[in-house]
Amino acid sequence: MLKLAAAHDPAQQAALSAAIKAMYHQSDEHWDGLWVTFEAGEITAAIWVQLLPMNMAQLWLPIAGSPNTGGPNTVLPKSGLPKVVETPAQLLLDKARQWVKTQNIRLCHLELSSEASETEGLLVKHGMQRLVCLEYLIGSTHRRLAMNEAMPLSLQPFGDLSQTEQLSLLAAVGQDSLDSRPLREVLSIKELLAGFYHQDPQAPQHWYAVGYQNAVVGVLLLAPRPASGRWELMLMGLKPPWRGKGLGRSLLNKALELTQQAGAQEMALGVDDVNFPAKRLYLQAGFIRYTQQRLLAWKGGDERGEAPK
Repeated sequence: MLKLAAAHDPAQQAALSAAIKAMYHQSDEHWDGLWVTFEAGEITAAIWVQLLPMNMAQLWLPIAGSPNTGGPNTVLPKSGLPKVVETPAQLLLDKARQWVKTQNIRLCHLELSSEASETEGLLVKHGMQRLVCLEYLIGSTHRRLAMNEAMPLSLQPFGDLSQTEQLSLLAAVGQDSLDSRPLREVLSIKELLAGFYHQDPQAPQHWYAVGYQNAVVGVLLLAPRPASGRWELMLMGLKPPWRGKGLGRSLLNKALELTQQAGAQEMALGVDDVNFPAKRLYLQAGFIRYTQQRLLAWKGGDERGEAPK
């Protein structure tokens, strides 16, 4: 696993470590998505397609920039015509893509920093599609947005809802949302919900259905991130009829209040870079951008998971 780029990136080491620990008690067949190249009996590069719930996967890339994983080499064969020879990293990408197709994996994704343009170009050449550009923000839990009038919200544990109710609520909140539209076009609500559960080991302990004036108006998903000492705002959304009324400001204040009460000094979140209303709200609350990531994916399978009826 030390041949994976994430093993040498402090920002990704915790996530990779958690992914490997989750595999400790899995059978050997669950490692079928791990591929390596050899030279003189030594492993030169590795790539890992980590299987996730709902037939989805995450791609962990080889180390970039070394002689063994860099750009393609050009050699001159006897014919005198130049021939491009693929590097181990390119061979591994080809193999991983073929394996994803044979397994009929719905979505195999990864996130790249905005500075990794060369890697992004290589992935696009190997069939990956750019889906979303996410801006990651961080803010103090001591800040609050000013309110013109009090809008008291009630919170019901998300886990108290039946699965049908959970799916219906997420579907309503996602209607006409500006966040991750290309991703929502690929995945069903059931698959999106499974993704949220996978990202939060404590789920749904800090997840809520949001009530206002005796109606369920939205959803709030929070997650502690002990490794960073922060909490993450995974999802905050309102049903379309309740947007534009100031409830978003009140809901963000409620999220900050809950996070502060839990002892966290900072809250982190990711927002689609085209979601200007949400970004404006977060900036007003004192959030600042600390990084930007692009979500790329191989998309496979023609059937979306079963959506709520």
